[in-house]
Formats: sequence, structure tokens, C-alpha cells
Amino acid sequence: MTIKDLAAASGYSVGTVSRVLNGHSNVSETAHSIVMKVVEEYGFELNANAKYLKQQSGTCILVIVKGTSNELFATLVEQLQLLATDTRYPLIIDYIDEDANEVVRAIQLSKERKPLGILFLGGSNRHFRASFAQTKVPSVVVTNDAHALDFPRLSSVSTDDQVGAYQAVEHLIRAGHNNIAVLGGDRTRSDTSFLRYQGCVDAFQHNRLHFDDSWYRTGRYSFASGYRNMTDLLQIHPETTAVFAMADVIAIGAIRALWDQGKRVPYDVSVIGYDGLRISDYFLPKLSTIAQQVEALAQRSFTLLLDCVEGGLPARHETVPFSLKIGESVRSLSSLPK
Repeated sequence: MTIKDLAAASGYSVGTVSRVLNGHSNVSETAHSIVMKVVEEYGFELNANAKYLKQQSGTCILVIVKGTSNELFATLVEQLQLLATDTRYPLIIDYIDEDANEVVRAIQLSKERKPLGILFLGGSNRHFRASFAQTKVPSVVVTNDAHALDFPRLSSVSTDDQVGAYQAVEHLIRAGHNNIAVLGGDRTRSDTSFLRYQGCVDAFQHNRLHFDDSWYRTGRYSFASGYRNMTDLLQIHPETTAVFAMADVIAIGAIRALWDQGKRVPYDVSVIGYDGLRISDYFLPKLSTIAQQVEALAQRSFTLLLDCVEGGLPARHETVPFSLKIGESVRSLSSLPK
């Protein structure tokens, strides 16, 4: 049983369950009681969490997860837990807000837990430039390209976000859409959001179109943010015929908002996401998306970290391929019913 299973059984988010298991104080008494009741009911072994933190100091791998609502990272955590079961290294998983400084948090926890290595799920190069030199253990940042930072102990495994976003928007433009809304993160804080935004602009420019920032809404990588920003944008641009969401969770939230506003997907508005989450295959309509290879991201990240921890190998940087996954949420304007 994984933390994700506990989250499903308790009704709380993966981040809340993790905070309960790690003994964090910023959890309500009700949440703590319900989660621990599920832990007891299912006989969940606390493993790398609060019960054994002291015993595991100096033997663990620290996983810093940016964002408590990012389903891609929840799936990555699940994969990493499976990989770790075949090793002697327990995982300590720590969730932080997506706007928090992951490097500062890692430095703090490294003093307390003394990990052998660190996996960062998400990150900002700005944060690494400022503080990463203070860390003393091999690390891998997952989903962000860190090769330009040139730290000898920092590897990275990522997808080409700029090209992925370009292909998503290009797919919409080739389907005849010009009135394209974009829902994503704060590109001044998030490298991922910046690159995906740049990919959007590139696709517009390549097709001799101008992208106006009034069609862009900034929010969090969550269902709620997708819903809220789609509702807001429709008030300003009711002529929207297509949406690129920088994450599948944003896309799903946006689709719910469109339906609540009387818009049919894809007949009135087409939607394409990014990530390729499993839920996208079962959502109605099946979501078109840029599919990342989550298992490959987890496997390569874990392998690179162990190569550095056990073999003393230098930092490496890898790019994992993605694919354009055609679902049912995008239609060509020429094929729309009259």
C-alpha cells in the first residue's frame, strides 16, 4: 500500500497524508485522526515516515515535492516508491507549496535527516543558483532541465517543455483554431510554466499569428485553478474556440467550467492538456494531451541518483521523449456540426 492509496481511502490529498505521516504540525486534528485510523485499519507500515525517521538518518533518500495538487508528481512519487522497495534506501517524502523554495527546504531537512541523496520533483533554476552550493549530497531535479546550472552534484531528467507546448498549440492551430486561450502557471516563478508559455508563443509566431497576453491566465496546477481561470477568461473572451492547458488537471478543471457555462467540449470549445495522466484516458471526453513518460522519468531519475550515490559518477542530464496523444477533446473547426 502506498501513500496514494492512503489518500484515496481517507479522502485527503497525498500532501495531507504525507504531512500526517511525517509528523508535521500544520494538519488539523480531524485530518490527523482520520488518516491515522486508515493507517491502523489497513496495517500500513510507516516505513520512511515519522516512526522511523531517526533510525533512517544517513540511509534515506529525500524527495522534495513542489505542490500538493500536482497529480503528475503524485504519480511520480508512486513510481519512486516502487523503485525504492528493491533497494536498501527508504524514501522520506516532503511536500511543499508550489511557490515555496525547494532548495532552502532541502538544506533544512538535510541537516535533520542527513540523506544520502535528494530527488527534487519540480524546481526553479533561480532557487538552485542561489542556494544549491550549500548542499553536500548528490541530487536530481525531475521534470526540470538543470544542465545550464553546471553543478557537479546536480543531475536532471526532464521533458522538452517548450517543444511539447509548441506541438500542443500547433495541433490546435492546424485544426483551424485562432482564438486559443492558454491556462498555466506563473512564468516568473516556474521554469516549466515559462518554457511552456514560450512554446505557445513560438507556435503562434511560426503560423504568423500574434498571441495576446489577455488570452493567458495564471494559476496553480490544480483542478480548481483550471475551473476558476476558464470561467474568468470566458467572460473576457467568449469567442474562445480552443484551450491549451499546461497540465491535465488544469484541462479537466477547465472542461468542467466550460460545461457549466453551457459550452460543449469539443463541439463548442476544444481542449488539449499536458502530462498524459492516467485519468485522461477515462475522462469524458477522453483528453488530448502531451503525454510524458512518467515511468521513464522516475526510472531514469532514480537510476541517476543511485549511480551518483553508490558509484560516485558525475552529474548527468537526460531528456525523456514525449508524444502527442490524440483523444476526443479536440475537433477541427471544419468538422463541427452546423
